[in-house]
Amino acid sequence: MKKIGFIGTGVMGTGMIKNLLKAGYPVTVYNRTQAHAATAIAAGATWAVSPAAATIDADVVISMVGFPQDVEQIYFGDQGILSAAQASQILVDMTTSKPALAVKIAAAAAEKKIATLDAPVSGGDIGAKNGTLTIMVGGDQSTYQTVLPVFEAMGQQVQLFGGPGKGQATKMANQIMIAGTMTGMTEMLVYAKAAGLDLKAVLQTVSAGSAANWSLTNYGPRILAADYTPGFFAKHFLKDLRIALEEADQMHLNLPATTEAKKLYETLVDNQGLGNDGTQALIKLWWH
Repeated sequence: MKKIGFIGTGVMGTGMIKNLLKAGYPVTVYNRTQAHAATAIAAGATWAVSPAAATIDADVVISMVGFPQDVEQIYFGDQGILSAAQASQILVDMTTSKPALAVKIAAAAAEKKIATLDAPVSGGDIGAKNGTLTIMVGGDQSTYQTVLPVFEAMGQQVQLFGGPGKGQATKMANQIMIAGTMTGMTEMLVYAKAAGLDLKAVLQTVSAGSAANWSLTNYGPRILAADYTPGFFAKHFLKDLRIALEEADQMHLNLPATTEAKKLYETLVDNQGLGNDGTQALIKLWWH
């Protein structure tokens, strides 16, 4: 059984670690704040004092952190993954990050004959908890096949899309779609409330028709319960939208709906300071 090093024990990482442990994988974890790793450790994971320490004895090293700058630090820092990784290991970044950074990591690792994959996920806290994540992978086919059983312990839908960075590019396509479903769901609820409709009945009815989507099913009920706890942090979604639009700009693409979604999340996160709420908190721009 492959030994796993796992860096990042946040909302997503903790659920993923628990499913790896359930599948029988020994997991060593590192998190910037040790207290935030308590749940994973209680579930059976072993603590490491640095990304390098989590890497040393692992067969597969997985990272799931917040922002591209965090990925840079845990890979290229003094006690980073690449300072300890060996040719027999596979490094897998599952953070939603920049495609160019995935290419940079792959190139740096290749100099040491280390294999890498970029494998961002979709499915939120529910998917992480239930082991039903969608995993979008970039990298070498043989490396992908080696890691596939590990992915299948955490996800339900796993697909290789090409070389380094292609997993991240696919995740950007995913986030562009989610931008539309989140703004659509929010405006639907704002309209329905203003029209004096029974919101629970509206959710039940709309979810059964052609407007059904994941955001509506999973976040609509949370909004009605005034539950803004993060299945996915608003600040992380804003980061994703910024990356997606940077990538689109490099391709000379104009994505007006995604641009508008970014502006709304900038108001929520940057102006109102609600980045630690879940993405469903977008409704707070209308409802107080």
